[in-house]
Amino acid sequence: MAIKTRPLSDTETRSAKPKDKVFSLYDGDGLELRITPAGGKSWLFRYKRPHLKKPNTIKLGTYPETSLYQARKMRTEFRELLAKHIDPQNWLDLQNEKRQREMSNTLKDIAEKWFNVKFTKVSQRHAQNIRNSFVSHVFPELGNWPVTELTAPFVIDVLKPLEAADKAETLSRICQRLNELMTWCVNTGILQHNPLAGIKAAFVAAKATNMPTIKPEQLPELMKALSFAQIRMQTRCLIEWQLHTMVRPSEAAGARWDEIDRSEMLWCIPAERMKQKREHKVPLTDQTLALLDFMQPISGRSEYIFPSDRNPGKATHSETANRALQRMGYKGILVSHGLRALASTTLNEQGFDHDVIEAALAHQEKNQVRAAYNRATYLDRRRVLMQWWSEQIEQAATGKMLMVGKRGLKAV
Repeated sequence: MAIKTRPLSDTETRSAKPKDKVFSLYDGDGLELRITPAGGKSWLFRYKRPHLKKPNTIKLGTYPETSLYQARKMRTEFRELLAKHIDPQNWLDLQNEKRQREMSNTLKDIAEKWFNVKFTKVSQRHAQNIRNSFVSHVFPELGNWPVTELTAPFVIDVLKPLEAADKAETLSRICQRLNELMTWCVNTGILQHNPLAGIKAAFVAAKATNMPTIKPEQLPELMKALSFAQIRMQTRCLIEWQLHTMVRPSEAAGARWDEIDRSEMLWCIPAERMKQKREHKVPLTDQTLALLDFMQPISGRSEYIFPSDRNPGKATHSETANRALQRMGYKGILVSHGLRALASTTLNEQGFDHDVIEAALAHQEKNQVRAAYNRATYLDRRRVLMQWWSEQIEQAATGKMLMVGKRGLKAV
């Protein structure tokens, strides 16, 4: 009959003294406390590997850092594994590998991988905005945390200072981007579920605001203000260029001479500069060609039509037109992006085809089924639309609106 080992007590493990040689105190079922001549105490678990039938020893930790209770708990877990013919050593190795992978999958490291995917689908300016928001508001507190350890309460607590600072719009965008990042982690197998899916609901919702713009009948007033504005001639031309071409502020500010095709009367904006990551061709009008002629000597040898004041090797800032409008007295009334809304409203009110207007604005069809069938660019029809709009702007500058007359053009 096998001799049953008497379990150890806390007093025995605590008071055990070292001897001249290494010895062990046994608790039973493979658990022992090894004591060295120097007085060091460590827990060991001895067993036979289920498939190899060879003895093996696993170190569970040192005493008293690992208590008798904790050592027994680990022994029980290992015995349960052995009952299922699972080698505890192999199981531990797998857990360590998993932990190492998790520790290497910090939010910052994973975000960089997500950026590589996300940034192929958005404009350079939007990509930079995303990166800046993470660098400023996410990475400082969360960047070194493994994504597997992120929880909603923890992340919400980290983001609360933004809410306290009344930065609801910034907070909303960060919540949306973190949610998108975590969903990507689920889709790529890094996470089993998205722990941050609902964090946006924990904060006060940002108030929806439209880009400030003016009514079509206020265009003459804008053109008059522009003509008397104390701003640089290049900035005035930039505002007019954006108004005529109906593009976004960043697209106008970054316009390059090599994007202009005078023979075809087109401005070809490459996909990487567009919000929707698709090339956009803008028909040039008599008025926009005249603007280019005017800017040629001003821009000098710069590759940009509207070069930076400080560094001609770079484009002017995308906020240049916006800041100028503020100085002109339009703060809270009109932003440079609102020039697109002004054009859209005017053209829709005048009966131009909605699809042609949307194509001119480089808007993406939100109805996926309709988008699959309607991939027309309406280039020829947009030429007529753009020329009408340029003439409208030109006449507004002289106080003569084209709201009536030339109705035949509206059929485009």
